[in-house]
Amino acid sequence: MNWTVASLSDFLSLEYGASLREPNRDASGQIPVAGSNGIVGYHSKALIKGPGIVVGRKGSAGKVTWFDTDFWPIDTTFYIRLKIAANVRWVFYLLQSLKLEQFSITTGVPGINRNDVYRLQVFIPPPSEQRRIVEILDQADALRRIRAEADGKGDRILPALFIKMFGDPITNPMGWDVVLVEKLFSRERSGTKCGPFGSALKKHEYVDNGIAVWGIDNIKPNQFVESGSLFITPTKYEELKSYSVEHGDIIISRAGTVGRMCVARPQQSHSIISTNLIRLTLDKERIFPEYFTSLLSYFPASVNQLRTSGDDGAYSFMNTTILKSLKIPLPPFDLQNEYTLRMAEIRRLNAKQIESQAKLNNLFQCLLYRAFSGELTAKWREAHMKELLAEMKEQAKALNLKDNKDSQQLSLL
Repeated sequence: MNWTVASLSDFLSLEYGASLREPNRDASGQIPVAGSNGIVGYHSKALIKGPGIVVGRKGSAGKVTWFDTDFWPIDTTFYIRLKIAANVRWVFYLLQSLKLEQFSITTGVPGINRNDVYRLQVFIPPPSEQRRIVEILDQADALRRIRAEADGKGDRILPALFIKMFGDPITNPMGWDVVLVEKLFSRERSGTKCGPFGSALKKHEYVDNGIAVWGIDNIKPNQFVESGSLFITPTKYEELKSYSVEHGDIIISRAGTVGRMCVARPQQSHSIISTNLIRLTLDKERIFPEYFTSLLSYFPASVNQLRTSGDDGAYSFMNTTILKSLKIPLPPFDLQNEYTLRMAEIRRLNAKQIESQAKLNNLFQCLLYRAFSGELTAKWREAHMKELLAEMKEQAKALNLKDNKDSQQLSLL
């Protein structure tokens, strides 16, 4: 049996959204305002009736977002208008399978030219088969969302554990001593150290393998990621040895997401920090580094000397002078140790959750491929041949296809 083949422009159009600046929105409304990367606010009036689809035009160019309700797509987006009768949810999955991000023009602000997208040739199954595809993909997508929701709850466990064990750091209800961070510096090494200036480590000195140079990408919120580092030669490392990172050092970003930090526990015996990082080395007999990074990552407002920018918990400014002057509550060492052990166990569980999420995402991408290659519903198609043929005739008329035998318009699956 044949599926109809048509250009994307034959059955849908990408329409420009309309500007709706934040001061002009009615924040008390329930209508989602759609940006390139999802919901960016709310308004009391809709521009488009739902359900519907939004495609990022600028910024997160090519990102496809589904809306169950009426919505207002802003001017950095396209919204989808169908030219023929089709299952809107099926169209949503189709656009996901096309990976529209590949059409993003990366010069300046990333953006998409809709004419590039229109030229894509796609297979269009009959309406009944579209519904069947949606049923299967919706089930798989629901599993992914359940996993993501569980992961979201997991992200709140560590802050809750911190409060339970140490109390609210703002009010310090347990009366812990408040200590100047400078007094907690290591007695064996420099307490704080900024990464080397650009003149000390130039781009051409990086190599494919060697001694790791940790950068901003190696710091996730309160979590060290070893992959993705740059490298220098052992000879260059000897020149920059004063910037070395040891097991248990804290590394802090002073660019990008300013103030993002984690405890570095690299497997490599030798490594250094890059220009945009600060290394903090604390007295390991008085304070666990995991306690410090948890305090400043989860409760930045509790440290009065710090100001946050509101962006992903980022600080407005961070340097070694600020770090020295911070005052923090210092719980008993044994209690910090207990928190660190429990934190490690939670991290192990989180790693399994991440692995599970990755497997579900891979499964979904596999199903997506099979859905739009015709494999997913092949047996179902055979069992419903008569009704599908009738639907395809109507579909061909709607698309103005002259001859269902035309090899340019039909494809044998």
